[in-house]
Amino acid sequence: MSATVHAVHWLVGVAQRAALPGADALATPIVTDPAAAWHDVAGGCGVDAELLAARVADHFRLPVAQLRTAQAGARKLLPEALVRRYGVFPLRADDRHLVVATSDPTNLNVEQDVSFASGRHVTLEVASPGAIADMIEATYSPEQSIESMLKGVRDPSHTLTVVEEEEAEAGPSADEAGTGPVVQLVNLILQRAVDRGASDIHLQPAGNMGVVRYRVDGVLANSGQMPLPALNRVISRIKVMAKLDIADHLRPQDGRARIMIAGRTYELRISTVPARGAQKCVIRVLDAGRASTISEVGIPDAELVRLRRLLSFRDGMIVVTGPTGSGKTTTLYAALQQVHREDVNVMTVEDPIERELPGVTQIQVETRQGVTFASALRAILRQDPDVIFVGEIRDAETAAVAAQAALTGHLVLATLHANDAIGAIRRLADLGLDHATIASTLRGAVAQRLVRRINPACAEPVDDQTPLTDEEERLAIAFGTRPVARAGQGEAAYRGRLPIVQVFEATPDLTQLIAEGKAAGLIEAAAEAAGMRTLRTVGVARVQRGETTLAELERVLGDVDEARAEAALPVPTGAPRGTLALVAASIPDVEQAVPHVLLADDDGANRIIARALLEAQQYRVTEARDGQEAVEHLASGELYDLVVLDLDMPRKGGREVLHALRADVASAGIPVVILTGSSDAELETSLLEEGADDYIRKPFDPRRFLSRVKATLRRSAA
Repeated sequence: MSATVHAVHWLVGVAQRAALPGADALATPIVTDPAAAWHDVAGGCGVDAELLAARVADHFRLPVAQLRTAQAGARKLLPEALVRRYGVFPLRADDRHLVVATSDPTNLNVEQDVSFASGRHVTLEVASPGAIADMIEATYSPEQSIESMLKGVRDPSHTLTVVEEEEAEAGPSADEAGTGPVVQLVNLILQRAVDRGASDIHLQPAGNMGVVRYRVDGVLANSGQMPLPALNRVISRIKVMAKLDIADHLRPQDGRARIMIAGRTYELRISTVPARGAQKCVIRVLDAGRASTISEVGIPDAELVRLRRLLSFRDGMIVVTGPTGSGKTTTLYAALQQVHREDVNVMTVEDPIERELPGVTQIQVETRQGVTFASALRAILRQDPDVIFVGEIRDAETAAVAAQAALTGHLVLATLHANDAIGAIRRLADLGLDHATIASTLRGAVAQRLVRRINPACAEPVDDQTPLTDEEERLAIAFGTRPVARAGQGEAAYRGRLPIVQVFEATPDLTQLIAEGKAAGLIEAAAEAAGMRTLRTVGVARVQRGETTLAELERVLGDVDEARAEAALPVPTGAPRGTLALVAASIPDVEQAVPHVLLADDDGANRIIARALLEAQQYRVTEARDGQEAVEHLASGELYDLVVLDLDMPRKGGREVLHALRADVASAGIPVVILTGSSDAELETSLLEEGADDYIRKPFDPRRFLSRVKATLRRSAA
């Protein structure tokens, strides 16, 4: 009769060989995970984890790990996922070796996978699972990663305060989202948006990174990137500010928050949606303290006169059309200020309320509570209103109630989605209003777009010798200035935006055409004959005055019609001729198919070798011949997955560029590898502590160079 052999854990054998008390009675199964096995053996033998670690180290002839003296920069050489999977912790590194602490020296996969991730040979030291876990939690938490990323970031000139912030629902993520580093990073993102005059902030996953983008003057551009775990924490913090459910990652959510910077209040409209790999968050930034009057909006004089006439009516409907972000609400809020007086009862129904208007009753649409545009509008009619603002006429029911209000002695202002002012008539008909009702209620319609204004600091005069572009030849447009981007001076070719406005007034003759259901083209022709200017005509006039460019106008409106423009604006004899410096308004594709590497080295031979190696791996490579050129590339808005910097370069050295990268929240999360000709271990350690993710000694071995680059990219992706 054969005896059954029960395999026991290797740690039991170590305890028995070390003659620890009670070791012979242990029967911990071989499949027990390291943490549980250490707990069983230490408890069964009556020893602490430190003593057991010393016995394990003696058994395998390995040193005992001194976790508290670990190099701060060594953690950058291993991704968090790998560290947690194997229960290891990086202790110190040099150019070729990495020392890690482990509680299981028998796991042969540790050396192989850690070597692959770091690009170095691996040496093991022994520590208990509990001690390693404590170091991992203290070092690799997302908050610690964010704190490390922000270590060199310059403090903002103004403090940011969240106004009337309430506690979010209890939950572990709420506490994490409110920790110091996360709050600091969110505040920096918001302050940067305000400083740049951004109307929207986009936070979204892009491949293996999180990307921050700002919409400034209507153009969306990349502004920075961060690791995905940091992005998730940032969005959680924003959801806390907006009082959203931070545990719900699967459904779209909308909320609002209010912040104060330098004594000025800003409203934030926040929208989150689930996306692949993370959430996407868009924040609309509204200056709550900016309350423009109708004369301050920037509407051209001719259109302003027509709009004032419309606002002088005591009843009827005025609709403002245009795409999202075209300034409709700003114009309507200014119009409400125009009509609001002590003897006028103004009420609004909005979704959302974008700005508080003193003395105006504003109702927020709450669909889940049954408060829709139509139901709120019906309730308003029982509140003795004089002027009603409807945030959007989006369905037949709202259109019918708005028309009823206009017919019963109320002035109704509303927004509507249509391509131009005449298109509002067709849109109201599509929503179920008959032509007779439209003719009886519609006082007028306003169409609006926003174009970027030429920055006066970047405008320069042109003369008769400057050749016309194809667009200018086609339209024969004359103007006196052109925008020129001044690289390195912090000036953009465009700054601020101008409204392009079309105002349709429903005169008796035009009302008759509407009632008869005439075609839009006929109504438009009659309206132009009565003095209405089209969006294109108004826009071309701004081009001729040198306020904007034809390229910008066609970006917003599409191709400008030649016949209309020439008829509207004949070129005076002897007028100065100009040209356009086309300023690209393209939005870089954030979903990059391959890694993009910025390679900065003043040694041309090194650049040739490194570029060839990287491009052989199908990487995109952008070269810089010195540190200053590298900084200019980084400031261009292009996204980089990795920056490789030579330590010693003219104009700006690699260390100086590294400090500049880490001092700006937009670039603080970009991985950086330093090329150094020094063998000074202290220098290499200090580079890691100052923000480098790795370093490579020169002259570099091609295989080791690629290994380090790939390892850094893998760690960034993890």
